[in-house]
Amino acid sequence: MGKAGGAMLGGTLIVMAWTGVYFSRHPRSLEHDTTAHNVTSSLYYAVDDVNVTTDMDVARREKIVEMMKHAWDNYVRYAWGKNELKPLSKRGHGASIFGNMQLGATILDGLDTLYIMGLKDEFKQARDWVANELNLELMTSDVSVFEVNIRFVGGLLACFALTGDVVFRDKAQQIADKLLPAFDTPTGIPNALVNFKTGLSKNYGWASGGSSILSEFGTLHLEMAYLSDVTGKPIYRTKVDHIRKVLREMEKPNGLYPNYLNPKTGKWGQHHMSMGALGDSFYEYLLKAWLQTNKEDNEARQMFDDAMQAVFHHMLHTSPGGLMYFVELKFDRPEHKMDHLSCFAGGLLGLASKTLKNELSPKYMEVADAITNTCHESYDRSYTKLGPEAFRFTEGAEARALKSSEKYYILRPEVIESYFIMYRITKDPKYREWGWEAVQALEKYCRVPGGYTGLKNVYSQEPQQDDVQQSFFLAETLKYLYLLFSDDSLISLDEWVFNTEAHPLPIKGVNPFYRESIP
Repeated sequence: MGKAGGAMLGGTLIVMAWTGVYFSRHPRSLEHDTTAHNVTSSLYYAVDDVNVTTDMDVARREKIVEMMKHAWDNYVRYAWGKNELKPLSKRGHGASIFGNMQLGATILDGLDTLYIMGLKDEFKQARDWVANELNLELMTSDVSVFEVNIRFVGGLLACFALTGDVVFRDKAQQIADKLLPAFDTPTGIPNALVNFKTGLSKNYGWASGGSSILSEFGTLHLEMAYLSDVTGKPIYRTKVDHIRKVLREMEKPNGLYPNYLNPKTGKWGQHHMSMGALGDSFYEYLLKAWLQTNKEDNEARQMFDDAMQAVFHHMLHTSPGGLMYFVELKFDRPEHKMDHLSCFAGGLLGLASKTLKNELSPKYMEVADAITNTCHESYDRSYTKLGPEAFRFTEGAEARALKSSEKYYILRPEVIESYFIMYRITKDPKYREWGWEAVQALEKYCRVPGGYTGLKNVYSQEPQQDDVQQSFFLAETLKYLYLLFSDDSLISLDEWVFNTEAHPLPIKGVNPFYRESIP
């Protein structure tokens, strides 16, 4: 059973978790201890604070916990404090998105997964590193505002919500403060990169004449809004509300949002539109900002619905073989390619359908089901049963990568994310079976003695491995797999909303773990 206690009853297993995330609607106590010696939520359980789960689901979930242990233990052994692990070389890996700084990305990204899985000792070890070793004064190079926000600020805020330990809130605030200079542009649209030491910021040289990227500056809202509520400091929400205002007032070509916006001129860059790279999570955060406010941010929901209607009209296609997919648009010309990153859309549209019943709901669910099926096909049509970075619908190919530069798999979570959400809202068992197929493929092709590695060609019988264990494998892929085989009450979608890095943030007004600052 690992870290959870349980008892057999009538062919099922009753599981009582140690964490404060299996809770009844009215938990008896929300007390918490914020010392380094006891950082778990001290919740007292009523009779209904149990999960009744089948033996097979428990066995699969325990297998995924073992996978997390394998990934984590090897990171601790060979790369502790470094950003990521090179599991073949058995040493640290420094991703360029974090500059040349070793920020413990895997620790900050993996913290809440450890907590949710009940890995107490590992969580305590990671928490103590955050408290004692995470030193922002040593951070001296340019970092991605987007990546630091979703991985670090988001991960720390999730842990604060789950535990009440103020160390996580305070560290999240310190990091967010280092990001604020990036917003100092003529339009208030932040630059992509900021230097933590100097406060100077800039955009990527390749990004359409110095533009900021839609999926980056549009994916700050959940974290910054929640940070304002738990600190009592409005500046964070003010910054992201201004981004929303700028976007709302801009003219959208055909109702669509281009991927590039110049922060100096306030004008769109190249008219490239995508539900994948450079666009994706902007749309995600519109819907989720509405959910985070317990459906009170109606402006966000309206912007989401308007954007999706434009996307459906201009970018949604069906292949000759009957597979639905999103094209990318470049100056109104469709490119019949879909990124692995786009596969989050199945789950997102399922959430859109489930959370507001109106004339759009049936279409949202139809597309959600079809897109998730297409993404599963991209896995099923590869030799390894893992999906490529991008797949095409051209030259007679459907849901297959054609370019060598698109055939790799880097332990990405988006397909599994949609399986998880679609299972939660439909209870169709196929999503659990598809998830288990992915587990088996990961174990066969990506697991090595030193952790988990990505693949360079998912169509190869003996694929070459890339020697990187991405931090998001622990933050997202393994978390979504674990939740896929867990009861609905574990991180209930009625009470939590996931940021784009799978860090759960509480929904205001319905979740007792929201922990809003009292003036």
